[in-house]
Amino acid sequence: MFFKKKNKTKEYDKENEIPVIHASICTGERVVGFKNKNTGKFVEIMLITDNSELEQFKKEYGITEEIKTEY
Repeated sequence: MFFKKKNKTKEYDKENEIPVIHASICTGERVVGFKNKNTGKFVEIMLITDNSELEQFKKEYGITEEIKTEY
């Protein structure tokens, strides 16, 4: 009532990491996270079951561009 919750965007290393969706060919499960450009290591952030969750992820991290999907 007195204090509003501020929506902070979370940060990631934009120089060395790119947002990526990992999708399973067999089950269709999708996980979104960040892939290191140099090492190729993927760090998963959250499971995506529908597009609203993907939009929530993009909003949290301030991502405006399309996220690439890898299988």
